[in-house]
Amino acid sequence: MAKYVFGVDIGGTTVKIGIFTDDGKLLDKWEIPTRTDEGGKYILSDIAESIEDRRVEMGIDKKDVLGVGMGVPGPVRADGTVLRCVNLGWGIFNVEEELSKLTGYVVKAGNDANMAALGEMWQGGGKGHRNIVMVTLGTGVGGGIIINGKMISGVNGAGGEIGHICVNDSETEKCGCGNTGCLEQYTSATGIVRSANILLNTTDKPSKLRTVQYISAKEIFDAAKDGDELAASLVENHGKVLGKALAQIACVVDPEIFVIGGGVSRAGDILVDTTKKYFLEYAFHACRTTQFALATLGNDAGIYGGACSIITK
Repeated sequence: MAKYVFGVDIGGTTVKIGIFTDDGKLLDKWEIPTRTDEGGKYILSDIAESIEDRRVEMGIDKKDVLGVGMGVPGPVRADGTVLRCVNLGWGIFNVEEELSKLTGYVVKAGNDANMAALGEMWQGGGKGHRNIVMVTLGTGVGGGIIINGKMISGVNGAGGEIGHICVNDSETEKCGCGNTGCLEQYTSATGIVRSANILLNTTDKPSKLRTVQYISAKEIFDAAKDGDELAASLVENHGKVLGKALAQIACVVDPEIFVIGGGVSRAGDILVDTTKKYFLEYAFHACRTTQFALATLGNDAGIYGGACSIITK
């Protein structure tokens, strides 16, 4: 008899939901609005209602549902306690217990970046591996650590917050977290654009980027691919900062593979190759066999991870 599992990825504006078979096949996916009014008190009931409606619509017996796995945009302890989600208006409470009461299912919750890492390990860029570090390079820098197939969330749910490793003691501008010199300030999409603007304003080196009114990370990587020297120097520095940070991370968790996702990862081989070059330069010798790959699940990684968290529970 077929068994089913729901994967949920809660975002600030929408909640993504997917239903999977227990062997990893995505049968259907959909979105509902994230109602953050009144402290986000409707979010879990909306999810429960949507899951139940879809189960009935698909003619699935409730006893054949193994559970619901859910990614949350904030720190989550191993016992399912959320330690505030500012974007949702949530305070401190056990999200697993609350959703379980509403659905009648087993519920597993985790930080959204960790869930995405779990998804990539299960059916994405890290498939075939059980020890991975996922690096998400978007507006910020997120991370997810999976060891022996299990998420590392830490005591305060902050395991995997690699974007806030300090990589520059001389930085004076504050990161969004309130500290200075964070990895996120240099290797996120906004970070490399910031570096580009500094370089363009402090040098007179020719570059096609000077003709662009609003520079994006994509334009920087594309210009580097086309031989633009200034853009190439930015990509080189990006790879050096990220590669060095990943070498330090490898000394702690020694993963089989780094999986790189997020919007910046669409740059492709130039990003991976430059990062890996500097990783190998700085890595401890025993870690130099660590592989690199691009994430493949895109925005579905979170729902895949949610499903996986139930199946491998």
